[in-house]
Amino acid sequence: MPLLSRFTTLRSTALRRMFAPTRVLLFSLLAATGAEAEPRKTIHQPHGWYNYFGDHPIGDSRWGLHLEGQWRRHDVVLRGQQLLLRPAINFDVNKNLQLSAGYALARSYRYGEAPIAAGNDEHRIWQQALLRYPQGKLRWSTRIRFEERFLERIGREPHQDKYRHENRLRLMQQVRIPLQGKTYVTAYNEYWTYVKPYVSRSSFDQNRAYAAVGWQLNPHWRVETGYMHQAILQRSGSVLESNHTVMVSLFSSAPFGK
Repeated sequence: MPLLSRFTTLRSTALRRMFAPTRVLLFSLLAATGAEAEPRKTIHQPHGWYNYFGDHPIGDSRWGLHLEGQWRRHDVVLRGQQLLLRPAINFDVNKNLQLSAGYALARSYRYGEAPIAAGNDEHRIWQQALLRYPQGKLRWSTRIRFEERFLERIGREPHQDKYRHENRLRLMQQVRIPLQGKTYVTAYNEYWTYVKPYVSRSSFDQNRAYAAVGWQLNPHWRVETGYMHQAILQRSGSVLESNHTVMVSLFSSAPFGK
């Protein structure tokens, strides 16, 4: 009987691990669908994002540096949307779990049919856990990121601080499937929600759905090009941005200190 009980427990644990990525993805999709169900104006806009993502191990240690820059453009390339710089420190707990903490600067510009009141800067402190699930040739991962945001006040009163504080939670589920040679396909869905304190009529911020083709250039460098649909609910709750985005990204895992 103890042997049967142990087998049942192990089987239950294995099934939970196998279907954990699917549960997270379904939750994200259902949450995003519910957020878009209310009547509001939807505007469609073309964007282009050009990115660098570097996760660089430091020698043979478990520590590493994350270096990231994103040049985000409205009308694919013609007008500014946002400049994002995001450095961090990584720590590999084991081969399936990486923890990170860092800083981000987001400089936003006015764009599109329903622009923000004025361009502004945002400073973020953020922490995340990246979980990887061995699934044969498939590469599943879940990313949980929490952000403490300090947003520049536009037209603030003399007694107000220059920045106001908000929190945000981001949940992403990604899969990567190898094809022939050095080619692969990948897809993810990421759901964003405000966490108190925040200033918005809804706790829903945005949802991103992405699909791309990638090429492994060598063991430490790869490039992806794809499409991302970004659904942003503006803080008034009356405008939903449906942003159709071309994505071109360069990734590096080249180690430092070797």
